[in-house]
This record gives sequence, C-alpha cells and structure tokens, in this order.
Amino acid sequence: MDNVRQPEIDLRDITKNYGHLQALKGISLSVAKGTVFGLLGPNGAGKTTLVNILTTLIKPSSGWAKICGFDVVREAAKVRSLIGVVPQENNLDRYLTARENLILHAKMHGMKPAGYKRKIDELLSLMGLSERQHDFPNKFSVGMQRRLVVARALVHDPQVLFLDEPTTGLDPQAKRLIWDYFLSLKGQRTIFLTTHNMEEADFLCDQIFIIDHGTLIASGTSGQLKEMVQDNRYYAIEVYQQAEKYFQIIRQLPFVEKVNLQDGQIQVCLQKGGSLGSLVERIDPPDLKKISSHQPSLEDVFLKLTGRSLRT
Repeated sequence: MDNVRQPEIDLRDITKNYGHLQALKGISLSVAKGTVFGLLGPNGAGKTTLVNILTTLIKPSSGWAKICGFDVVREAAKVRSLIGVVPQENNLDRYLTARENLILHAKMHGMKPAGYKRKIDELLSLMGLSERQHDFPNKFSVGMQRRLVVARALVHDPQVLFLDEPTTGLDPQAKRLIWDYFLSLKGQRTIFLTTHNMEEADFLCDQIFIIDHGTLIASGTSGQLKEMVQDNRYYAIEVYQQAEKYFQIIRQLPFVEKVNLQDGQIQVCLQKGGSLGSLVERIDPPDLKKISSHQPSLEDVFLKLTGRSLRT
C-alpha cells in the first residue's frame, strides 16, 4: 500500500458488545494524516468506547482498527508508542509534582533526560505552569490539572493525539491558548477529538462524524453539516414579560421544529415554509421587545439529528 495515501487512523466495521448492550454498531471511518477529526455525540452514544478501542484500552467485539498502519489489538505496544491521550478524567499521579508527572511519562516512553528536559520546560511554559511545576496536582485548580494532563500527552511528541473532552473545566483564555496550540499542530500531527463543545468542534475540526446509539448518523465538514439545516430558519425572540407563557404557546405550533427558553430569550427553529408572522400573532404587541434571526450553527445540526439537549 502507498504509505502516502494510507490513513493515519483507519477502522472498519467496529462493534463492541457489553452483554446484551451493543455500544458500537459497525463503525467505519478513516482519518488522513495531519488533520483534526471530530467525533460528536450525546453521552452514551459510544464516543468514549471508540476512543478506548483506538487507544488499546479495550478490544472490539468485531472489526479491526489501525493507527499508522498498526493493528490496535495485535500491535498494541507499537500503537501506544505513537499516540498521546488526554482522557476525560484528570488521572494525574497525586504523589508526584507537576514536573515529576511529566518526567514519569517521558521515561515510560523510553525518553532520556537530554530528550525530555527541554520539551518539559516548553510545555510547562506553554500551559502557564512553570511557576507551579514543583507543586502537587491536588493543590491545583481543575483547570490547571487539565492543562497538565494536556502537557503530559504531548511530552513524547506523539504522532497521533486522542483528545477526549480536552478543554473541560478551562477558562476562556486557557481554552483558546490550547485551541491555538492544537491548530499549530495541524499538518504535523493527527488529532482525534471528542467534545460536547460545538464551538470547539467548529473551530478545530477538518472533518466531523456524529454518532448516536453506537451508529454513525452524519459526517462531513462543518459547512457540509450545516447545509443539512439550511431549509430551517432560526430566530431569537425577546419579550418584556411572560416569557414562559409565550414559550409554552410557541412550542405547540405545528410549524415550529424546535424551541428553547434560555435566559429569558425564546429561541425558535421554524420548519421550511413555517410562518414567522403566524408565530408573532401569538404574542401581544406590547410584550414584543425584539426579533432577530441567525444562521444555523453546528449545535443546531447536532440537536436536529440527536433530538435532545447537550449534556456535559
């Protein structure tokens, strides 16, 4: 096979059963080298199960998966040497300082001090942890622990990065810093991202898959996925009073696809052909404050396809 064309991540017909529960139902996908791939889905959709298979933590019930051409079951040790993993949980060693956590990870990958000292210095500086490098993780905030977990995954300069909810608990500044760093790796490293943050997926990902109940339900670029809801129209309605009352009225209208009440604002998605005028007729003129429209977002696509609200 031509190595230039070989996918960096390649899997075919992956299933995973837990007794009578089928967590994954024949998932197939390919990820090209140097791209950022996003896997989206509600809790329980199968995202973490798939990541655990690709990172050699569990074995599939059937099908096969390869990382850089190496089988995740038969060549698990080689796969582990090529990947970095940011898990959902902050699984740091609390008995080691921040720097010692990174040194231990480097040694586990066979790195020598001459190879890891400068790299660790760079990562601690990047994550804003240099001044706290000799402190123990249990003295850190959740956000600082998260930054250390990301740094640890990068110590051995992995070829493929698996990021399972990587920016959970981070403030906007730290989140954007890490996003920019991931973008700087594009073309050099392959990134496999799972996230509930639609803005994160939209900002980072070249290609996105959406799964639910262990099955692939949509795929494409962010722009391609948004085209799936172009026939719908999205409005934000503000009223001076009785927002809950109008929310209950609007949700009963047959041409309303979805409606949410958030911070006193009624967010409405109308079906193709739905009449904004017919909707506004239900609101007493003195109560109507403002109506604005917006373009469909990746979150709109997600909610349309999965049929339920995001859960963190």
